[in-house]
Amino acid sequence: MEYFFTLTFSLRRTDTNLDEIVERLGSAGCTDSLVGTGTPGLIALEFSREAKSAREAMASAMTDVMHAIPMAELIEASPDFLGISPARAAS
Repeated sequence: MEYFFTLTFSLRRTDTNLDEIVERLGSAGCTDSLVGTGTPGLIALEFSREAKSAREAMASAMTDVMHAIPMAELIEASPDFLGISPARAAS
């Protein structure tokens, strides 16, 4: 089944070469996502990922992103299939 979701991450101040980050994301397996870099300090990936479950889709996407940007911090998952979005947990 195909799952559509967006993961938004905060970046370290030293992560300034966005072209390099986007290349690393592609190499890490995020070729099934659209990458948004319009907000300074943040990166959002809109995924269209094939998986057996929403949990598997989001987990594999998170693994891929963390391989590419190890110090990135998840700040939002939408829709929040799994209750993992820190923004949701804070409310």
